Amino acid sequence: MANSPFPANLQRPRMDQERTQACSEFLLHLVQTPSLSGQETSLARMVATEMRTQGLPSVRADRIGNIIGRYGRLGGPILLLNAHMDTVDIGNPDAWTRDPFSGEVSEGKLYGRGSVDMKGALAAMIHGVGMLAQHGVDLPGEVVIAAVVQQEPTEGMAMRVLVEEEGLRPDWVVLGEPTNLQLARGQRGRMEIHVSTFGRSCHSSEPAQGENALYGAARLIFGIELLNAGLMTDSVLGPGSIAVTELTSVAGSRNAIPDRCDLIIDRRLTLGETAARALSEIEGVLQREGVRGQVETGYYRSTSYTGYETEGPEVYPVWLLPEDHPLLTRTLASLEKSLGRKPTVGTWAFSTDGVYTMGEAGIPTIGFGPGDARYAHTAEENIQVADVHRAAQSYADLAIDLLNYLA
Repeated sequence: MANSPFPANLQRPRMDQERTQACSEFLLHLVQTPSLSGQETSLARMVATEMRTQGLPSVRADRIGNIIGRYGRLGGPILLLNAHMDTVDIGNPDAWTRDPFSGEVSEGKLYGRGSVDMKGALAAMIHGVGMLAQHGVDLPGEVVIAAVVQQEPTEGMAMRVLVEEEGLRPDWVVLGEPTNLQLARGQRGRMEIHVSTFGRSCHSSEPAQGENALYGAARLIFGIELLNAGLMTDSVLGPGSIAVTELTSVAGSRNAIPDRCDLIIDRRLTLGETAARALSEIEGVLQREGVRGQVETGYYRSTSYTGYETEGPEVYPVWLLPEDHPLLTRTLASLEKSLGRKPTVGTWAFSTDGVYTMGEAGIPTIGFGPGDARYAHTAEENIQVADVHRAAQSYADLAIDLLNYLA
């Protein structure tokens, strides 16, 4: 491996006015194209076309619909840049003060669904690598852009298909989820838990004749809320957390006592916590409260826009890159030169494709992307356009610096 992250003889192209304009226009078109999870067809075509336009010599869709663009020398190390094409829905349309698909620009910010999560990073990656391709920069390995599908509901699933079924295993991964141009080196794990409480139905005019499953659910919810105070904590990732996010009841009519309630629980796992432990904690609440119920791990089944079917448990592991890992130290050095400042290093509060790449596959992974994550999934979602341009330059520099180090 090279001793310096900055070989003196390397060509380093820079973002110019023509490229920043092209990058901005592409981001606008991305935001103007809806791409709900499982419905990424139009956006995938647009992404593949732009990759080819930017000079990437190898562009293809894999079996699940990820768009994979590659540039560099075959047979060398592989750096993968990851961005997802799908977005969440807009939610309540009345909450938006701007058209969520207009891509309106105001005071340097581009607004719209997916702008920060994460079409800004996707545009930056394509134009950053496109800059390398159009200048013919000689890399000692390959930089691969993976524009993946269905990340919002099942993070890591599309990357699993790419690595385990398509056979593409990178040496290092950079995730483009929003970090405000800082660095993220990990996140808590996530699991979805399904709980049902059981009762006995009767006519609601004589509730004492039955057993109300809603009341059992209420006692359970109170006990779950109390669990938060006693969950494990980690000095870097912080405490685990638990929250009830959905509640439905089952009864023969509105004047019948419900004999079943179903709850969805979002559980965030910090270092040291396990899925088995999380399930047993809820079972303990059911026992303590005297509630008849059933606890199980959530299970997803999904079909991509290509018709490819996948399924699996809703368990996404915690991961944390060591602070002395070369991927972190070399990325810090490269970004300090590219951005003109040293980024801070933190972690994400939310879940990313790193749950698979590092959490399961053990591939060193780090996060760097434009935009403020506080605006993700909100009716005010936006991104600073200038930060997208800065990210594009940084992705190009990272490809040069990290691949030369790995070589």
